[in-house]
Amino acid sequence: MRKPTTDPLDTPVTESSAATPTSDLNARYGRGGRSRRPLLIGAVAVVVLAGLTWLIWVAWVQSNPPVTSQLQGFEIVSPTSAKATLKVDRSKSVEANCRVQAKSADFSIVGEVTVTVPADSPRHQTLPVTLTTQRSATSVVLVGCTTADQHRPR
Repeated sequence: MRKPTTDPLDTPVTESSAATPTSDLNARYGRGGRSRRPLLIGAVAVVVLAGLTWLIWVAWVQSNPPVTSQLQGFEIVSPTSAKATLKVDRSKSVEANCRVQAKSADFSIVGEVTVTVPADSPRHQTLPVTLTTQRSATSVVLVGCTTADQHRPR
């Protein structure tokens, strides 16, 4: 004769087991107490916010340089001389150094000059520049202008 087996699902529910169904489920499926997910989401949000703030700051600083320059035109006067016209705009009264190069047909540099724009000169001005060349130049190139705070030519 077979011994009757008892099914665990057929056991009656007692008051103590009905009072804590969450802890029974946690014990059964191995889940811990509180989730760390909100903390992780908060930490990621703080990092993303800091990154976006830095990105906006860098974009603002790089888009508003203290000095900008533009080559208005040039003329090859002789095999040993070239003239150029520069437009220099400064947002503050700072000294700027503008570098201009003369290049030959093979793109080698045959002349170079650095023009200093004093801090007390007008903020927006057009400057004539004369370059002495080693041999005949075919073009004049503005490398850009720099200041003490702006090391990248613009």
